[in-house]
Amino acid sequence: MERPIAGRPAATSTAGVEVSVVLPAYNEERTIENTVRVTLETLESFLPADAFEVIIAEDGCDDRTPEIADQMAAEDSRVRHFHSDRRLGRGGALEHAFEAADGETLVYFDTDLATDMRHLEELVECVRSGEYDIATGSRWMPENVAHRPAERGVPSRVYNTLVRFFLRSDLRDHQCGFKAFSREAFDTLRYEVEDNHWFWDTEMLVRGQRYGFRIREFAVDWEPKGDTKVDLVRDVLGMGSQILRTWWQLSVRPRITRRVTIFAGLLLTVFALALMTLYIDPSEVLAVLGQTDPTLVAVAAAVYVLSWPLRGVRYRDILNELGYRENTGFLTGAIFISQTGNLVFPARAGDAVRAYIVKARRGIPYPSGFASLAIERVFDLLTIAGMAGVVLVGLAATGSLSDIATVLANGVSGGEVSVSPEDVRTVAYVAAGVGIVAIAGVFGIALSARADRNLVRSTVGRFSSDSYVEYVVDIIDQFVSDLQAVAGDRTAFSRVGVSSVAIWMLDVVTAVIVLFALGVDIDPVVLVGVSFFAVSVGNLAKVLPLSPGGIGLYEIAFTVFMAALAPISPAMALAAAVLDHAVKNAVTVVGGVLSMLLLNVSLTTAVEESREISDRERELAETDS
Repeated sequence: MERPIAGRPAATSTAGVEVSVVLPAYNEERTIENTVRVTLETLESFLPADAFEVIIAEDGCDDRTPEIADQMAAEDSRVRHFHSDRRLGRGGALEHAFEAADGETLVYFDTDLATDMRHLEELVECVRSGEYDIATGSRWMPENVAHRPAERGVPSRVYNTLVRFFLRSDLRDHQCGFKAFSREAFDTLRYEVEDNHWFWDTEMLVRGQRYGFRIREFAVDWEPKGDTKVDLVRDVLGMGSQILRTWWQLSVRPRITRRVTIFAGLLLTVFALALMTLYIDPSEVLAVLGQTDPTLVAVAAAVYVLSWPLRGVRYRDILNELGYRENTGFLTGAIFISQTGNLVFPARAGDAVRAYIVKARRGIPYPSGFASLAIERVFDLLTIAGMAGVVLVGLAATGSLSDIATVLANGVSGGEVSVSPEDVRTVAYVAAGVGIVAIAGVFGIALSARADRNLVRSTVGRFSSDSYVEYVVDIIDQFVSDLQAVAGDRTAFSRVGVSSVAIWMLDVVTAVIVLFALGVDIDPVVLVGVSFFAVSVGNLAKVLPLSPGGIGLYEIAFTVFMAALAPISPAMALAAAVLDHAVKNAVTVVGGVLSMLLLNVSLTTAVEESREISDRERELAETDS
């Protein structure tokens, strides 16, 4: 928690203070005293002694910086110390300090004094005079390009080029730690800016341009000091994702209206169905439909529909364990929409849609949203791996494993249908590998929940020594702790597990009904057992993102094992696989489009709702602090 700024209560306003200079400090015990002294001397050279204040925004330091800052604040009433017991991030520390500042002109610069302090007067007067709302130093102006080492210069050039291109910024340097804001500009932009770390000042500049604030960028003399803080974690994971996030918010979402969303949903339906023709011969589908009992096909579709409310119940139970109480109907619709996206895009990219929906419409943070998805996936994989394992044990007991060995060695061939041994082995290896990883993952999460050591923090720390690691690790910690919340609770684990079994039982029953609809006439016990194995292996195999919706891999697995383990011809097995997948995909797509309409998933509406949620979160955070 934050404590009041040393030297005076946080709520007190000092008459006469026009300029507030904030120095963001994190473990600066070796430099902070000299930085404050130089800052005071420079300000005194062009401002009255009582017209300014210097605030040390000390951001959760674990060295002597807090003690030094307290001492300087006690010795000079113009120095104030803003302390935080936890890391706020550079942007968060600046924002909180600016809020508590008394001046109408708000200034900050990096404590290493890399920018020549002779430019401070120009920076202050640009805003203090009222001529500009925002001022920023620049190391990349044509008349004065800073000489920077390649490890700093190249990433900086690339970064600024990306910001200019994606975010349509007219500025050349967005990250020079030498900026000033008018109180009006800061108060307007602070609630729009979402980042609280390194991207904070870039977002302030970009949004400031969109609001029409007058911005002055001027060349400064700049000399790099200290070790570079450029690293993979911060610059790729952090800054790149923030550029894309801001581009989406400013350039894409405002253009997506309800009409566009509905049209996109219908187009998605056509596209998903068209993609099926890339992996399945349409003539085969039509031939299969001509031979089926339409009543039984409708029954199969109805049975599969029953599994979707169960998916909503399971997702509700997962979120309950994470502390979120949501409506089952809403969650079922969100799952429908995301699964429809997964039919179109490989690597389950549609899952991000669900994380977005629950964040924008219900305020569930992205780490928890993705963690809940991961939990759901783990239970899916565990269930179908368990189903395959149980049938495999049964096959071993009846001496049928030799049939599997034969099909792995020789493939399947019959009539016009042929599956090579290589394709069969690929499916088998992927299915086995995914099952093993799923089981190992659950054990790993459960064991880590009991470990005293923070494995996430130590592991990520190996890849970066930058302070941004703390920001990244906090997000990963929340993700992992959410996984552990369900995996480590026996009751929750059992409840979600039972739901998962019921969901996949209905999935298998759907396939069995499809087989009966095709006129398959074999022992129902054998048919059900083989169907359990074929559907399980098929779903494990399609986890590998080789094709949208797993179309292709599922059909291979289903065809191969149905033909090998049951007295069904390869042609009949392929027909069943095609129809089974078609029925399930059709239900998914129709449910996805209807859910888009019923839930009114208009991104324009979502923007406003997520903005209100963000404002409430900020207000609560400020109240707690």
